[in-house]
Formats: sequence, structure tokens, C-alpha cells
Amino acid sequence: SAVLFSLFPGTDVGVTGGGTNKENAAAVIHVAAQPLLLTREPWNLLVTQTPAKEKAKEGETVVLNCHLNSPQYPFLTDLMVKWYKEDEKGQMDLLEKNVTILPNNSRIFMSGDLSQGDVSLVILNVTTNDHGIYFCEVTLPDGKVVTGDGTKLRIRRALGLFGIEESIGTIIGVVAAGIGGIVVLIVVLTPQLRKCILCMRQESHQ
Repeated sequence: SAVLFSLFPGTDVGVTGGGTNKENAAAVIHVAAQPLLLTREPWNLLVTQTPAKEKAKEGETVVLNCHLNSPQYPFLTDLMVKWYKEDEKGQMDLLEKNVTILPNNSRIFMSGDLSQGDVSLVILNVTTNDHGIYFCEVTLPDGKVVTGDGTKLRIRRALGLFGIEESIGTIIGVVAAGIGGIVVLIVVLTPQLRKCILCMRQESHQ
């Protein structure tokens, strides 16, 4: 008589013949059941943000680089990318599930090719309000979340005509220092000038 072991749906493994002993049956079961013990490797994802600090001037375009490195390279498109910013006001989400979530804002979006591991963020026409620390966060298919180390963005104000706007503070400081030096010089020299004038008058009287 035949003994049937159903290990997979729709698949029968038969052990036939009266001479088949229990050891052989156990061996068949062990070999056939082995695939059931195999599980998918856990995700090992590295999120790299470069550089750690970035500077830009008002009106410029900024690219905050973020790259993913994973042994499961073909499966990068299964990842969910999020970008958020932290500043003195707290945390603000900029992008979720690979798309911009800010209302009426087309200045900020994800660039690059996710399948190639490039999830960099682009900010067009930056303003001083864009300063802060930007974080690239990736959610894996198994729910695990991996976050980059962050990129600190500083924004410089645009220069005025001939750089006067930014340099005006320096100019005022230099002028004030110059005037102060002249005043000190006059105060110091005044007694000596009086003596010289008195000497000249005495000589003229003689």
C-alpha cells in the first residue's frame, strides 16, 4: 500500500513498496520539507546623506544627497521614502511615500532614480525659512525604519547692490573705529598742542 505525505498544496510525495522502512520515509519527508524552512534574508539597508553641512544663498537651488545601499538591490522600488526637516519650530514633514506632501509647494521634490538607490531632495529658490536639519528616512517592506544622519542647511541672505546690504555692518564698524581713534588722538595731542602754542607765543614776544 502507498503512504502519501502532502507537503505542498497540490503536491503529493509517495512512499511505495512494502520494503520501505520508517527511516526512508523520514528521509523523504526531511528532504521535501526543507524548502519550507527557508526564509527571506532580512533587509540590510544603509542610508547615506552627504554632505553633513550645506550652505546656499537665497534664490539658489539646493540638492540634498541621499543614497541607499542594499543587498536586495532589485527591490529598492518597494521602499517608502520620507524627508523631514527639524529647526527651532520643531519637525516638518516635506515628503512621504516618495512624493511631496506640502500643500501648494512645487519647490521641494525627490530627484534621482529610486531603483538606483538615489532619493536625493531638491529645493528650488531657497529662502531663509528653509534653514534647518534635513533627514532622509526609509521604511522597508518589513516595517523597519532606517534614517540618515541628516544634512544641516544654512541660508545666506542675497547681497544688495554692490554687496552694500551685507557689508554695511562692517563699514559702519570700521568708520566708528576710525572716528574713535581720531577722537582719542586729538584728546592726547591737545595738551601738547597747547604747550607748543604757548612756546610759539613766548618766542614771538621775545
